[in-house]
Amino acid sequence: MSGEALFLYGTLRHAPLLATVAGEPLAGQAAWLDDHAVTHAVSRAGVEQDFPLFAAQPGAVAEGLVIRPGAGARARLDAYERVFGYEPVTVTVHTDQGPVEAAIYLPDAGMWRPGRPWSLEHWAGHCAALTIDTAAEVLALIPVATPEAILMRYGMLESLVASRHRAAANPAPATLRRVARDDDVALDAHRRPYTWFFGVEEADLRFRRFDGSFSPSVTRAGFVMADAVTVLPYDPVRDVVMLVEQFRFGPWIRGDVNPWSLEPIAGRIDGAETPEDAVRREAREEARLELRELRLISRYYISPGAVTEYFYSYVALTDLPSSAEGVSGLEIEAEDIRAHVIPFERLMQLLTSGEIENGPLVISAQWLALNREALRHG
Repeated sequence: MSGEALFLYGTLRHAPLLATVAGEPLAGQAAWLDDHAVTHAVSRAGVEQDFPLFAAQPGAVAEGLVIRPGAGARARLDAYERVFGYEPVTVTVHTDQGPVEAAIYLPDAGMWRPGRPWSLEHWAGHCAALTIDTAAEVLALIPVATPEAILMRYGMLESLVASRHRAAANPAPATLRRVARDDDVALDAHRRPYTWFFGVEEADLRFRRFDGSFSPSVTRAGFVMADAVTVLPYDPVRDVVMLVEQFRFGPWIRGDVNPWSLEPIAGRIDGAETPEDAVRREAREEARLELRELRLISRYYISPGAVTEYFYSYVALTDLPSSAEGVSGLEIEAEDIRAHVIPFERLMQLLTSGEIENGPLVISAQWLALNREALRHG
């Protein structure tokens, strides 16, 4: 049964996203509101967002869609919008059949300011697939978490979804290992006992053996993490590298007497980023460093038995004067990161002595040792 009219002006006008959030396909009719515009939302810090803002603008026309969802679909829509701080208010919009009183989702005044005009078509071409699958993750959390808690996790949810997209779109070759088929794994049950910054997922499943038969049902648990990048900056003229040092919770909780770790620059790949974009961003954030040429070392799972974490590791050619050393990091993430610029031979000493215990740095240092002469004279 249809309910109150709802005027949609932004991403929910995209039919696949609307169906995901509402739980069913919903049809609507074109509508508009004079003296208003749909623009990019801009944060108080001046950062333009991909999602839209509905704002008063004399002479403009804000186009949208009027739908009449049933009670169940409306509850899902309200809950989804509430995660982002949007609540329904009543407006009167125009349709070809005349004016309609409808609810519209709006944020608190002052939360965002209007920016450039926003385009549904442009958003759909660049962000729709990521947003749709992330919306499904948000809806799964709504029964068990507060809107504020879900919003805090939203960036990580986007990154996890993007990781799945990369995994599906760009699998590694299968020349020695078996070629997988869609029906090789039968899922009997799936659980998420912990979901926060990272997640833990459990599954009861059966997998195809090498003889073609299926295994008995087994229970497996995995630590769910988004894809990550690492980069070892190298100056081939000075023959020096940059390492970063910081406190790490993993060694500390294991009981390591020295939880300060030597590492390459590293970080998670944000939802809309490419690995190369993430490498350059992390270099700026962690070491105030602008990278030149990137060389992909490898992409790999760090511990595939129980961890989804997948790395893209690079060596970057760049200038590394001694002035590049120092302490930096993002205060909002409580980062306290010290950069060291050291000769290549010192890197090899640290590798041999065991002072380097970070897996991606071990891999990167060994790759550099094999390719150093070519980089210096190429």
